[in-house]
Amino acid sequence: MNNIFGIIYSKPSYILIAVGIFSLLFIPLIIISEFLFLEPFLVFSVYPETTLSFSLIVTLSFLSSLAVSMNIYRVKLIKETRKIGSSIVGTIIGASAGACSCGPIAFSVIATFGTIGSITSSFLTIYEIPIRLTSIGILGIVIFITSKSLSRECKVNL
Repeated sequence: MNNIFGIIYSKPSYILIAVGIFSLLFIPLIIISEFLFLEPFLVFSVYPETTLSFSLIVTLSFLSSLAVSMNIYRVKLIKETRKIGSSIVGTIIGASAGACSCGPIAFSVIATFGTIGSITSSFLTIYEIPIRLTSIGILGIVIFITSKSLSRECKVNL
């Protein structure tokens, strides 16, 4: 399995895709989760009680970038949509489930949707860490299945 990562990431384009996906997921998540403040000054702060949440955001962003770039490599290699559907769906579910740190934007949700918005934002705020852990598990499974698929189905020479 280690050679699969070496084959994929030996090309600079896939490294750039992974870095881009990481940045596009990580930066909005730390802004929404209030680790990065843009006004009145640029301030980045992680308190001891929020270290777990921050490390889950970093892990989620890293695994999402890894899974998406592996799936892009797989799509270009296989070019058959019926074999690649499950891993792409798993990547989307895992990334979107972990991206819901809705506590800071709860007021706009409550104002827009009323009671249902209040219940939903409360649920997502209370269960933010278990939801992120679940999405990290989903992304781990997707990465494992994608790497096994690349080594077996695609006949990649290891």
